[in-house]
Amino acid sequence: MFLRNCLLAAAVAVAAPIAAAADVVTKPEAEAMVKKALAYLKANGRDKLFAEIDKKDSQFTDRDLYLVAYGLDGVVRAHGANTKMVGKNLMELKDVDGKAFVKERVEMAKKKVPFWQDYKFNNPVSGKIEPKTMYCVPEDDMIVCGGVYLK
Repeated sequence: MFLRNCLLAAAVAVAAPIAAAADVVTKPEAEAMVKKALAYLKANGRDKLFAEIDKKDSQFTDRDLYLVAYGLDGVVRAHGANTKMVGKNLMELKDVDGKAFVKERVEMAKKKVPFWQDYKFNNPVSGKIEPKTMYCVPEDDMIVCGGVYLK
């Protein structure tokens, strides 16, 4: 009985970190989600992409991974975690460290190459401000991004 309980405790101790790791979104998953959105854009157009990103239970939301689309003017076109942001110009928005991350994101996007950007933002799952890295792909006059919270 003692041995069985020890083995059971050991199995739970090993399984818990594995389950927790499965809940963490990875950089490749964020990149794949953004690429999926770009394919959706090409097949369906901007309006349908924006509506799909904004939708509850969107195909572009997975755990704490969601997509955001910005215009190069800093205006949010779609936001998978907070649709109240749609239509707002966030160019001057700063994170808790004072980083104007949307302005930086727009400047980086003007180079017309995909990039990763680090900043701090509210995690919609934990409700806490956490370090985040955002994968962004410039597409015409907009930027499509999906991020990973760094635990």
